Amino acid sequence: MIIDAIYAAGGLAALVLCGDVLVRGAVAVAQRAGLSPFVIGLTLVGFGTSMPELMTSLIAAYQGYSGIALGNVVGSNIANILLILGITAAMGAIPGRALLERDGMVMIGATALCAVFILYGQIGRVAGLLCLAGLVGYLVVTLRSGRPEGTAKEQTTGMPVWVGLGVFILGLLGVMLGAKFLVQGASAIARTFAVSEAVIGLTIVAVGTSLPELVTSVLAARKGQGEIAIGNIIGSNIFNVLGILGVTAAVYPMTVPADMAGVTLGAFIIAAVAPAIGARFWGQVPRWVGFLFVAGYTCYVVAIVA
Repeated sequence: MIIDAIYAAGGLAALVLCGDVLVRGAVAVAQRAGLSPFVIGLTLVGFGTSMPELMTSLIAAYQGYSGIALGNVVGSNIANILLILGITAAMGAIPGRALLERDGMVMIGATALCAVFILYGQIGRVAGLLCLAGLVGYLVVTLRSGRPEGTAKEQTTGMPVWVGLGVFILGLLGVMLGAKFLVQGASAIARTFAVSEAVIGLTIVAVGTSLPELVTSVLAARKGQGEIAIGNIIGSNIFNVLGILGVTAAVYPMTVPADMAGVTLGAFIIAAVAPAIGARFWGQVPRWVGFLFVAGYTCYVVAIVA
């Protein structure tokens, strides 16, 4: 038990530290390319901070723990909105325009697609390839529309492109190793306490792999870069479904655990829609809504663990 806990804790630590390294490298390259802050948050930062989820889900599915693999994706999306966006907004209201435009609608659409898969009970290779096709199309449209003129010098860091690429690769390798240890430790802990794999994936693994998003969004918000913060969360949620679930299902078809429906499915859908509703009425995600999201996440965890 102690060894399993050490594996899980060590894996989480590696995911957080190496995830930060990975994101720094990716952002340096993106800034050199002159991408806007929102697009950097949406793609490089959002997808980069989702690499822990990708590696964790792939390894879990490969080892036969489909509950951890799917629970990680669904749980991470719930945590990204209710916990991470909640904490970030509670520190200071963040702009909500993006939640009502194309990217926010894509996030809601991806959530709806995943909800259909969950209700169906099976996520096969065709579903995975469909998700990946949607991700490729979304990326093409986003990158084509996200390179404004005159921003490259303003946003460029001092890190050369080759250094940024090297940092990105080192971070990616560390994330892969951390994911392996996290899955190994978490699955053993689940067996010890007779807790379902889905619950472990929805809580410990999901929150652990979402820590890079938390750190990135909070730091961005504190620096007044609200666009990067919200772009990071939207991008992560889109990539979690279309990218992570897509790749995992395409390689290792999964059966949806019975306890993934009900409370979890409801929280999954509400988490995707609620921020857009708030942005529609107030034009932002106010601080009090942030506190409400965090309280809602606490109630959700209690409901699925109890």
